[in-house]
Amino acid sequence: MNYRMMLKFIGNVLLYELLLMIIPLGVSLYYGGGDAKAFLVTIILMLPLALILRSVKVRDKEMYEKEGFLTVGLSWIVISVVGALPFVISGAIPSFVDSFFETVSGFTTTGATILTEIESLPRGILFWRSFTHWIGGMGFLIFILAIAPSLGSNTIYLLRAESPGPNPGKIVPRLKETAKILYIIYFVLTIIQTILLMFAGLSFYDAIIHALGTAGTGGFSNMNSSVAAFSNPAVEWIITIFMILFGVNFALYFQLLKGSIKSFFKSEELRYYLLMIGCAIVFITINILGFNGGRIGESIRQSSFQVASIVTTTGYATVDFNLWPTFSKVIILLLMISGAMAGSTGGGVKTTRIVIMLKSIRRAINKILHPKIVKSVKMDGKVVDEEIISGVLLFLGAYTVIALIGMIIVSLDGFDLITTATAVLTSISNVGPGFEMVGPTGNFSAFSGLSKIVLSFCMLAGRLEIYPMLIMFSKSLWKRTYY
Repeated sequence: MNYRMMLKFIGNVLLYELLLMIIPLGVSLYYGGGDAKAFLVTIILMLPLALILRSVKVRDKEMYEKEGFLTVGLSWIVISVVGALPFVISGAIPSFVDSFFETVSGFTTTGATILTEIESLPRGILFWRSFTHWIGGMGFLIFILAIAPSLGSNTIYLLRAESPGPNPGKIVPRLKETAKILYIIYFVLTIIQTILLMFAGLSFYDAIIHALGTAGTGGFSNMNSSVAAFSNPAVEWIITIFMILFGVNFALYFQLLKGSIKSFFKSEELRYYLLMIGCAIVFITINILGFNGGRIGESIRQSSFQVASIVTTTGYATVDFNLWPTFSKVIILLLMISGAMAGSTGGGVKTTRIVIMLKSIRRAINKILHPKIVKSVKMDGKVVDEEIISGVLLFLGAYTVIALIGMIIVSLDGFDLITTATAVLTSISNVGPGFEMVGPTGNFSAFSGLSKIVLSFCMLAGRLEIYPMLIMFSKSLWKRTYY
């Protein structure tokens, strides 16, 4: 293990996080909030550590798969610990465990919160809270790779460990250029949404807060009742559309920029993603018509917003879907697990994994019926490697095991089954709201410190595709050191 290279990289991660804290510091100063001190103290306290780690002398700059996965896991824990300090120092969230939970929820774009009252918090703190979504949405380490000087060869392993999906790849030959392109697309879409929300009637501050939450598919709002507080259909439709857009694989946007419209629409995963959204909207609209007094326009708007919010794991809400009929809630639960497309800012299992799993099941059934048949699993007309299929099935297995273990531990708090189960599922899928106590009008404040740590682990595992977090518990990983 190249620990020196890992420490140096973590030092870079910490340094860039502190530099990013200058932005909420500026917001605090602009609005005259007392929270500016919290960011300043955090920067002063952590800067020496960042510089020490960054100055570690490295003999070998090579970083391989083991180092890549472990570095990603440790880096996300570090940024969450440091990112929690402004909440504690400002007094916005006095408990460090609560602050850590809130920060992990932010960086992993989950959107689960322990806060029961939001609007009274200082604007700088609220901005930092939402800004963590934007930072974590595309990937903090990918951001660093985009702007930092070369940090050594084989950094593809960092991208592979942090990118959402079963088979992340480069859209241009150079990794650094790939990261830059991704972030340019990400930034431009965020700016466009901010402008549109301002045209719809929101202030610049409200617009940027909700654009950051949409882009990162996180869902933190500066309003106690989330997007419902605005009572603005135009705002709801803008956010709905952009939630769906940010749930699309960003590599497809690159294809569009190149003028390859055909390649964009040929994506099988995109077709399944849009089909899933369309069917869910239709089914829920019909199911909640009676709930809305037969008003079809209202039902379409509500179902569209909630479906887009849940399938992209954003977590914004305009209604309390806890009150919806059971059929609609089951659809919401399934969307919560499935998630958006691979290579997007959305969480969940990912559409491509669901499709590959279903096709693998169909192949297995055909094999039973026709033992001599030789049939491959295909996506976009190309044969999917058996290694990828195996990886998908192993991921689903690991996802299930972690979710079940999480439910067992969280159940010690003594809450009802639906609250316990959906709290874990919404955490590992990075959705935010669940059902009952953790529904769109609820929060996670009632859970014990142990449960919050477990749920934080689930959020990190879900965001980092399980293995970067699990690998830290491997004994063999820590036995030998290579310099």
